[in-house]
Amino acid sequence: MTSSLPQPATGAPERCPVVIVGAGPAGLTIGSILRAAGVDCLVLETETREFIEQRPRAGVLEEWAVRGLQRRGLADNLLERAQLHTECEFRFGGERFRFSYTELTGQHHFIYPQQFLVTDLVREYADVRCGRIRFGVRDVQLLDLDTSRPSVSYISAETGQREVVECDFVAGCDGARGVTRTILPATAEISRHDYGVGWLALLAEAPPSNDCVVFGIHPNGFAGHMARSPEVTRYYLECPPGDDPENWSHERVWSELQQRLGATDRPPLTEGRLIEKRVLDMHNYVVEPMVFGRLFLAGDAAHLTAPIAAKGMNLALHDAYLLGDALVAYLTKGEENGLDTYAQTCLRRVWDYQEFSEWLSGVYHGTSSGDPYRAGTTFARLRRLFTSPAAAAAFAEQYLGTASTY
Repeated sequence: MTSSLPQPATGAPERCPVVIVGAGPAGLTIGSILRAAGVDCLVLETETREFIEQRPRAGVLEEWAVRGLQRRGLADNLLERAQLHTECEFRFGGERFRFSYTELTGQHHFIYPQQFLVTDLVREYADVRCGRIRFGVRDVQLLDLDTSRPSVSYISAETGQREVVECDFVAGCDGARGVTRTILPATAEISRHDYGVGWLALLAEAPPSNDCVVFGIHPNGFAGHMARSPEVTRYYLECPPGDDPENWSHERVWSELQQRLGATDRPPLTEGRLIEKRVLDMHNYVVEPMVFGRLFLAGDAAHLTAPIAAKGMNLALHDAYLLGDALVAYLTKGEENGLDTYAQTCLRRVWDYQEFSEWLSGVYHGTSSGDPYRAGTTFARLRRLFTSPAAAAAFAEQYLGTASTY
């Protein structure tokens, strides 16, 4: 877990208790928690501030995750601007079926695009709480992570020189393709599940065509409708894994969306210009134990849930709350329990969400599989969801994340 420097560092190393690699929701939340407690830290990000504040990603937040932000003074804009959703809708066989999860749980979803949350968190961490952050860094190297004196080096965007930071802990929050995933030891266990399908992820410059999330279960493949703002809607279309987005013309996209999301008692979808079009191969993974020496992984660096169940940003925040609080307890009071139990506590919720994602994938993709058996079990699950109060309550708990605790 030790890398060698590719070139000599210039000047004396900096000293900082915590270095956070990655300025996404997890990294910025951890940084804000540390700064609120008076703990110094440094966030390293390979992209520019402008880029991360505009990058479209997830947009569904569970209520427990929002309350966690609120308790830490990080949710003012979110609470003022987010849409509140209390229901979702399944469409199949030309009919639509509303599912009122708030009636069953007393909780709801907040719809708030990830780039809005990142913008809020950057401002709070860097501008309000005076946290140190370096954008546009290159060639990040992690050193001596299996010792009590790890360090991180990087090439500065401002000077072009290599800088070294000595620290006590490194928080790896840089996603599946970040440096922290490239230096894991042989003892790391990475469990992966491929669903064998792709989703064409679309952003449409068009107002939402429904007042809640819509799941279309169709023989042609799954389709999803998710509001992002009054002017922009996220859509998904099931497609072959590895498909080329260029195979999907404007006309083909909207024809399939209209067909897969159609219902006899609803008007056609409101169409608009497609401003994003990319193919996601549906897969999940979990890295265990999430802690390697003084490196603590969080968010997509530690686990991925495909957008099947809209859990990714919520899991990243769960990790951040636990790790931020644990680092504060250790660095200010010498309490070790939070760090010692971090991975175990995180992974309970991670595996709960993995299981729900796999179950929901069976519902989404069963009718398009070409397998009559899978199609039959799909409709059995859907019928049970709308005829059994117990099944409905169990689904609502998993969909809202209330069945998991930390």
